Amino acid sequence: MEIARVVAKRSTCLRRQVGAIIVKEKRILCTGYNGAPAGIAHCGEVGCLREQMQIPSGERHELCRGLHAEQNAIIQAALYGVSIEGGTFYITHRPCVLCAKMICNAGIKKVYFQGDYPDQLAADIFSEAGVELICTGGGKGWNK
Repeated sequence: MEIARVVAKRSTCLRRQVGAIIVKEKRILCTGYNGAPAGIAHCGEVGCLREQMQIPSGERHELCRGLHAEQNAIIQAALYGVSIEGGTFYITHRPCVLCAKMICNAGIKKVYFQGDYPDQLAADIFSEAGVELICTGGGKGWNK
């Protein structure tokens, strides 16, 4: 989890710094942090649309120029041809519903997280898919 926290320091998001790593067989396969796609201006340069529109956390994910840390980690694995099926995610915050669906489809079976994120539907999807969630502290646990 400490490595995920270090990765989060690369985040370019103005609202929340999130880091994620995917591990398989005790090896780090890929990392991700939240921020704008490659080649696109960062929020620090153009401002945060979600802040300007006063959108609460956990709502209207599509109104953000950035990708989530989990999304970036999965994309990096795909980009470089690394199989993450059966891997474990370590994430500084619990995933949202968009990331939960991607994590389930990627074949991840265990997610460790610390900080809280208000998205009950994500918890429900993980539970139904049989993905184990483990809160390691730093937020409200929802090991369902």
